[in-house]
Amino acid sequence: MRRTSPPAHTASPTTPRARPRASLVLLLGPAFVAAVAYVDPGNVAANLTAGAQYGYLLVWVLVAANLIAVLVQYLSAKLGLVSGRSLPALLGDRLGRKSRLAYWGQAEIVAVATDLAEVVGGAIALKILFDVPLLLGGVIVGVVSLVLLSIQSTRGQRPFEFVIIGFLAIIAIGFLAGLVVGDVDWGQAAGGLVPQLEGTNSLVLAASMLGATVMPHAIYLHSALAVDRHGTVPRAEIPRLLRANRWDVALSLVVAGSVNIAMLLLAAAALRGESGTDTIEGAHAVVTANLGEVVGLLFGIGLLASGLASSAVGSYAGASIMQGLLRIDVPIVWQRAVTMLPALAVLAIGVDPTWALVLSQVVLSLGIPFAMVPLVRLTRMRTVMGEFVNGRAITVAALAAASLIIVLNVVLIALLVAGIE
Repeated sequence: MRRTSPPAHTASPTTPRARPRASLVLLLGPAFVAAVAYVDPGNVAANLTAGAQYGYLLVWVLVAANLIAVLVQYLSAKLGLVSGRSLPALLGDRLGRKSRLAYWGQAEIVAVATDLAEVVGGAIALKILFDVPLLLGGVIVGVVSLVLLSIQSTRGQRPFEFVIIGFLAIIAIGFLAGLVVGDVDWGQAAGGLVPQLEGTNSLVLAASMLGATVMPHAIYLHSALAVDRHGTVPRAEIPRLLRANRWDVALSLVVAGSVNIAMLLLAAAALRGESGTDTIEGAHAVVTANLGEVVGLLFGIGLLASGLASSAVGSYAGASIMQGLLRIDVPIVWQRAVTMLPALAVLAIGVDPTWALVLSQVVLSLGIPFAMVPLVRLTRMRTVMGEFVNGRAITVAALAAASLIIVLNVVLIALLVAGIE
């Protein structure tokens, strides 16, 4: 392995690297890597729980979250393309030492919550498919994620993107298959597009689904992916790359959004009213019993692919965050160990893995404003973006999305503290 962390974002803006003019199709890829974060095992737990408990009630949450994600991921990639720096690196430049450490601390909590979902989810999949003990399964997921990251280190960014896109395709097949034979009530599904909640628990699940869809580490990551793929971009090429980036984000999140909605619809159709569906293993058993062995197998394979791919992508994000905020290069294996140990502890002490996944997504939801607010601020600063600064409409939309998330989080915390049922 020639490199153990993502490449440093230090190219000089006065010496852009020469490159042949690639077609728009060949410029796609970074957003598909970031999109894996939107279909990780935390999404599986949150979406299956929501569908099993509330049927089609929370479909609107996934639709709204995906629309927000399109805007957020576009702005993150745009920031990287135009500035030549990742979001964490730009924050590191603007914060004092104590502020950088504090900011990294909350980002590291987000990374731990992310890794908990991915490692635990992958371990559950290995137990479902091969009856591997959960703790051993968690270790296997961690090791395989390092192998996947070695592709980026030894072969470069493009091969890594191809591998992750392959995993994304497996995830999509695994979770969309159930809709082919499932008995979805499309009328009720359409009714779920109307915003509504039923008590505190539905709000907790809504926050969990939001945190699982608009993930903080994906916001930090996409800017780094853009820099690592394109380096410092000549100003004349930026409009073309931004156009390609819009297609990249839209296509990748159509895939991720479809998978998320499919999970909820599958749960609403096959799991509602069934006993034993409060865990992923139980949900898998009911899906297999109701929809057949093939669908159950594809479900397990999709969950495993989700855990492995998202774990690798999460480690990539963690290294980029640490590099940008702490200004140090930490080998991926150490970054991986720091964020993986809490997940292994959860598996070792026997905490309900499915509920741990759902709660991890609530933590991620609480971390979204810390990534989103600086992103909106930086992309509307002419000193950073030049002529590519955000227009008024995009700024208003982004601020509205950030405000919605913050308000939801404040309400969530108030309800949980007050213990309102």
